[in-house]
Amino acid sequence: MFSIIIPTFNNLNYLKICINSLKNNSNLKNDIIVHINDGSDGSLDFVKQNNINFTFTKKNVGLCTAVNTAAKLANTEYILYSHDDMYFCPRWDLVLKDELNKVDTKLFYFSASMIEKDSGHIIFDCGSTYKDFDEEKLLENFKDLKCKDFQGSHWAPHLIHKEIWNKIGGFSEEFNPGIGSDPDLNMKLWNEGVRIFKGLSQFKVYHFGSVSLRKKINLKQNRGSKTFLKKWGITTNFFKKYYLKSDTLYLGPLSDPNKNLNYYISLIVCKIRYLFTF
Repeated sequence: MFSIIIPTFNNLNYLKICINSLKNNSNLKNDIIVHINDGSDGSLDFVKQNNINFTFTKKNVGLCTAVNTAAKLANTEYILYSHDDMYFCPRWDLVLKDELNKVDTKLFYFSASMIEKDSGHIIFDCGSTYKDFDEEKLLENFKDLKCKDFQGSHWAPHLIHKEIWNKIGGFSEEFNPGIGSDPDLNMKLWNEGVRIFKGLSQFKVYHFGSVSLRKKINLKQNRGSKTFLKKWGITTNFFKKYYLKSDTLYLGPLSDPNKNLNYYISLIVCKIRYLFTF
């Protein structure tokens, strides 16, 4: 049903939690594809020993390149990209299947509701690291953790039709190691005609809080917001507010932005900031 793309960089303990949740909490036949950056922590051996499809690079090539590389092995209609520090709650794939049955287009972008200790859509403490993760507590309570479908989703895990993914070229690798890559992907989807950017309240994952980004990595950090501004001429915040209407209640497919006075004032601010990026 779904090709699940997971990039990882020496994050074995979290990768195990993620993979095990997918194996234990899935109902459909899905394909897991991991991209291993370096793998010297045992993650390369782990995917080999567990017969998990994978791609591999000896060095850390960055999130965008890693996902694009692994996605080439996808053999289903749908690509689902996830971080390695996420736990998939039961029925996640059935929720996505039900949602797909409601749409008659390939132009969609679905993402999960994140459960986190201190932030996210749902605040619920089941641990902040793999050492204190309370899986039993999460499984006992996740059904009762309430939130609503939301508009303008722009983060992983997210689901895109493979045909659309290929058409837009996946992630833009100038955003490596990854900061700013999600809104850029959404802008490309917007230009392709996608207007369904829906966060699903019943598609729940527990997120340990950007473990991958907090790690010291052997890549020069990018200034994603600056790269986005130079590429598109607007800021990520402008795009999220006026186009995606992020984090508002989901009321159906998006329409073009309402170009009122506030829109134009904010646009002028973007253009001024754009001039100072060079």
